[in-house]
Amino acid sequence: MYRILTPFRTLRQVKDPSEDKLITDEEVLRSLHCLFACLLQNDLKNQTELLRLLPESTQTLYPAAQTEPRALSPCSVMLRTMGFSVERRTSSLRSAGTGVFLTGGRAPRGSVVAMYPGTIYQAGEPIFFQSIRNPFVFRCIDRILIDGNDKSISKIVYRSCSGRDRFGPLHLCDATWLTPHPLNPLAVGQYINNCSNGLLDLISPGLKQLTLQCLQGGHLMFFTERAANVCYQELDVPEEFPLELRQFLPNVNYRVDTRRLLRCVVLVSLRDINEGEELFSNYYTIVH
Repeated sequence: MYRILTPFRTLRQVKDPSEDKLITDEEVLRSLHCLFACLLQNDLKNQTELLRLLPESTQTLYPAAQTEPRALSPCSVMLRTMGFSVERRTSSLRSAGTGVFLTGGRAPRGSVVAMYPGTIYQAGEPIFFQSIRNPFVFRCIDRILIDGNDKSISKIVYRSCSGRDRFGPLHLCDATWLTPHPLNPLAVGQYINNCSNGLLDLISPGLKQLTLQCLQGGHLMFFTERAANVCYQELDVPEEFPLELRQFLPNVNYRVDTRRLLRCVVLVSLRDINEGEELFSNYYTIVH
């Protein structure tokens, strides 16, 4: 007798809270700062008026481009800056919908490969209606929630909050992740699929299958290898993060009077990831 097991949710277990972060916050911030600065420099034609409102010491960080007659696409900027690029494409998993792939270059272990965009809800803030039939609500260890849905009421809430939070003409967050063409190419983390989705994909052609014969009741179980290659890592953006670069942060607080630092969640590569590979994560992390 043969039995095909239904997919189950996988767990990432961390023995100590200090081990939950694969790289330090400083390394994450350096990666974001480097990419965002290059994105701003690439879009200097549209940024000049805004930069004029900032101190001269800040303006000198972004000299007028002399060699780039045409702006590059955000993914091209990412590839040039970080050595790899990621994009949304149809997942290699059956019935999984959209996934995220490394479409260029190679991401070494410990690289920031994506960000989880969305509205930030502190514990107790109203998210009931937004959460109905919404698979994109991410829960942080401290119960902060991030609504990464780019449709329906979630989209309306984010646009409203992002329009509210401005420093004069300067945007303090990025709303383009709600569109098919985000200015911050990292802001696709909500579409990274859970590795457990691929445990059973028996009839998909071209997939490497690992057959395990188990002694439990004499049943034969089939699995398709889809191990996680990225993990989630929480980050509180410090107050000193450059004002002109906040326009690329794909997160906004639900309440304007939130007195906590802005929470972001990045996805970090667990191993070297090569061009063409789909990104997979563990949706659940247990910290002992």
